[in-house]
Formats: sequence, C-alpha cells, structure tokens
Amino acid sequence: MKVIHKTVVDWVVPPNLKDYDRTRATFEWSKVPPLCADMPGGGCNIAYAAVDRHAEAPSATHTALRFISAKSWDGTMATRDLTYGELARLSRRFTNVLRSLSVNQGCRVFTVMGHTPELYITIMGSLRNGCVVAPLSPGCGSESLALQVNIGKADVLVTTKLIYQRTIAALRGRLPSVRHVLLIDGALPGTIDFWRWMDSADDDAPITPTTADDPALLHFTGGATGTPKGVLHVHGAVVMHYVTGLYALDLHPDDIFWCTADPGGVTGISYGVISPLLHGVISIVDEAEFDGHRWYRILQSQGVTVWYTTPTDLRMLIKEGRELAERFHFPRLRFIASVGESQNADGEIWGNHLLGLPIHENWCQTETGGIMIANTPAFDIKPGSMGRPLPGVDAYVVHHDDGAVAVIDEPNIEGELAFGLGWPSMFRSYLNEDERHPNCFTDGMYLTGDLVKRDADGYFWSVGRADDVIESTGHHPAVIGADYDNDAVQ
Repeated sequence: MKVIHKTVVDWVVPPNLKDYDRTRATFEWSKVPPLCADMPGGGCNIAYAAVDRHAEAPSATHTALRFISAKSWDGTMATRDLTYGELARLSRRFTNVLRSLSVNQGCRVFTVMGHTPELYITIMGSLRNGCVVAPLSPGCGSESLALQVNIGKADVLVTTKLIYQRTIAALRGRLPSVRHVLLIDGALPGTIDFWRWMDSADDDAPITPTTADDPALLHFTGGATGTPKGVLHVHGAVVMHYVTGLYALDLHPDDIFWCTADPGGVTGISYGVISPLLHGVISIVDEAEFDGHRWYRILQSQGVTVWYTTPTDLRMLIKEGRELAERFHFPRLRFIASVGESQNADGEIWGNHLLGLPIHENWCQTETGGIMIANTPAFDIKPGSMGRPLPGVDAYVVHHDDGAVAVIDEPNIEGELAFGLGWPSMFRSYLNEDERHPNCFTDGMYLTGDLVKRDADGYFWSVGRADDVIESTGHHPAVIGADYDNDAVQ
C-alpha cells in the first residue's frame, strides 16, 4: 500500500481540521454554534437552521442552489439559481400548502423525485411544518415503494407524472394511509397540481415549534436483504450535519459544492440537501441522469471546489476512459470525498492522475445519520481505509459474544465496529419495531454490524458485513445490510 502523504503545500485553503489530536481532545458537542438560537419561540428545526436563518441575514441574496437543466448539453449549461431568500419564501409557501390540506405536525411527507427544485422546497417546507420527511429514490420499484410507504404510513406523496404513472398509479388502492399525491409537473386524475397550489399559497407561514427531540427524517434501509427498516431521526441531528460538513467535507463559505448521491438515501439528504445549506455555500444540482461527458463539463464549467460522490459514480466515470477525462481541467476543484464502499486501486489512480486529487473515503450508515469516520484534507490517506473517527465520535473495534462486548485494543485485529453514544444524529428508533432498536446497543455502545480492523495509526479498514456480505465488481466487499446510500448498493 502506498500512503498518500499531505503537506501544507497541498492545502489550497487551510483545512477546518488541522490538528487532529488537539481538536478531538477539546471537542464538545455542547460548544457547537447554536444554529437555532434565534428561532421564533425557541426550539430546534432543521429547516430553520438550513434556510430561514440565512434568509433573515445578509446571506438572503446569496445563491443556495444552482440547478443545471436536464436539457443542457455539450457546451451549453442552462442554469437557474435559487437564493437563500427565495428558497425560504417557496418553503413557507409549501408549509401553507400542507396546512391547507390539513397535513400538520407529525404527518409524514414522502418525496419520490430526482434532483429538482421541488425536492428542496418540499423537504424544507415540510420540516418547517413539523412533518416527518421520508425520501425515496426516484428509481424505486413498485413493490419496494409500496412496502416503504405502508411501513411509514405516508400521508402525502410528492412526485412527478412519470414516476406516478410508472410506479404509483396502479398501487393507489394498496396505499391506504396516503391522503394526497402532489405532482410537480402538472396533475393527473386523483392527484394535486403542486405548482397550482403553490401559486395560490401565502408567503407568510410561521414555523411550527419543534424541539431537538422531535422526529424529522425517516430513512429506509436493508430492503435488499428483506423487509426495509424505517430509521427515524430527529431535528437535533442538524448539529451533526453541520459539524461533519465542517470537518469531513471541509466546507468554507465561498465553496461551490456538488453532491451526486441519490436523493432517496441518507447521504443524498444529509449531504446533498442539509449540510451545504447549513454552511451557506452554493450547491450544484444536476437534474439529468449520469453522463460522463456532462459530469466532467459540470466540474469544469461550474467551478466546483468540493465534490462528494459515491464509488458507483466513480466507477462509471472510470469506464468512460482516460481520453475523455483528459479533455477537461478542474483548476478550482480542491477536495473529493466518497462514501459507500472502499475504492479499489483503479479508483485511486484515476483520482490522482486524471483529476490531480486523491479521493477521500469516509463512512456513514443510515442509522448514524451522518459521517462518523473520514479521511480529511490535512492528513495522509491510506488508500482503501475509511479514515479516522471525526471529533466527537468515539469508534471501537469490539468482540460481541453472548451479550457481552469486549473492546479490542490491539491493532489489525478483526472485530465489529462500535461507537460510544452521544453523537447528535444517532437514530432514535426503527419504525414499528420497538424491540429491534435496543438490540443495537450494548454496554453504552452502538453496534453497527460492520466488520473492521484498526491499524496502529488509528485508521479503520472495512472487512465486510457481519450478517450479509457480497462481493462487488471490484476488490472490496459491498455492504448490503447497512445501505449507506442507495447508489452504493443498487
């Protein structure tokens, strides 16, 4: 293994995490800046921290989202910018749409769509209303969608005409909890025209009082190995979204950020939607499907500085070949991160030699709600390693046998990955499976079900999944049961 060494010369901008040991030693979750300090009535709400907070400040006029039209091709990149102030106004309107439909606090709003403006409006407007948002992948099949919608007892589905006709229409009779289906591009019999209701809604919608312990996000995981589990997260997770954006993604105020993850997974929501908005950066949102030429052109023409993607996406780019990559240049790109499974040697070579930057792997799980272990800009990379635990995260390798947990202190010994409790985005329950949740915790630790090793320098290495491991097309195991992100397992 050839270690990728870092020096100060490699820093395009000074990283947010420069002194690993000192930052970990002094870090306290209680000292993270209070993102909801000025929220009317007090409390905590992800949408307030991500959008309203900026809309009430000079940053209201700053670009939040830059949408690249699916019709853009070759040298033409048709874009539409949405400022933080505009996103706040549209989110408030959607809050009022929900209230007009008698969809109130605690109701569940499911999104089934790609990277569109309506995705962000729906998520933020629903969270402002105190609803629980459950994102599903736009590529979700009919039976999988029916399972998740019925487990989650969805009150509202927001989707497109195409997805509705292809996947949902024939299921309507099997979705008894669904009261409303909103289509973002018109209406069909039995549905509501999203924009017709939005255009008649008022801009003023006071935020629903929510606390850090109120439910906010519902993610589904494990469907590839059986019935999907509904994983419930709370508004207090916003602290983790902020800190990991700071340390794992190294976001700075002037960054142009692009996350390519599926909007139906935890990565696509935590880091494709919430984290960049918390940091007030510009997010690139590509409305089209994958195309290698297009993606290289986006990286180049939009001046992307921080790119967060998945091994699946990287493998597809590698297959496009060296010649295509060499036609483009990325002078502003300074940091690439990847989540989902370990990159093989080809990925490292492609990143270093064709993009001129190493790929920084990290690790998260639907249940953790945020990145727990990462390779960060200031420090050496050991290709294939998921990196080291972030500040505020205590990670262990353990043996778990007959209800007892023993921590393995020796390096390079295989065991189960476990975390000490206390990080803000830890899931609060498996929906409708109260008995399953406590089984994940023993002796003050969360047991992930992932098998790992830790080397003498504190870097963690994935070995596989304790309950279900398959071999991917590369040289590393692709984890099915954890479902880090839909892109990583489909």
